[in-house]
Amino acid sequence: MAENNKSLANKKLHTKVGDRVIVISGKDKGKQGNVKSVDTAKGTILVDGVNVVTKAQKANPMAGVQGGLNKVAKPINASKVMICCPSCEKATRVKKVVKDGKKVRVCAKCGEVIDV
Repeated sequence: MAENNKSLANKKLHTKVGDRVIVISGKDKGKQGNVKSVDTAKGTILVDGVNVVTKAQKANPMAGVQGGLNKVAKPINASKVMICCPSCEKATRVKKVVKDGKKVRVCAKCGEVIDV
């Protein structure tokens, strides 16, 4: 059991912070957004405008937090999203190709470089 948890810590994901992604399954299917954060240990990512929940929060004047019902984005599993290619505007898989001595990510459909 401990070995399984160890292997998750070294897991690499296909998304990076700043990538434009499309949700392919779940309640937010079809929505697009930018990746705000990536948690490789849990295999989750936080996407703008996706998996938004209403959270009841107590007011804390000392910290400057206003109470009430706040909308908060929660992380989703990284397997539920695909990268959106900047040139063909479609959900695509990612290939890794060496160009000019650097390993870059390219669109599997059109071959356009995703990394900038």
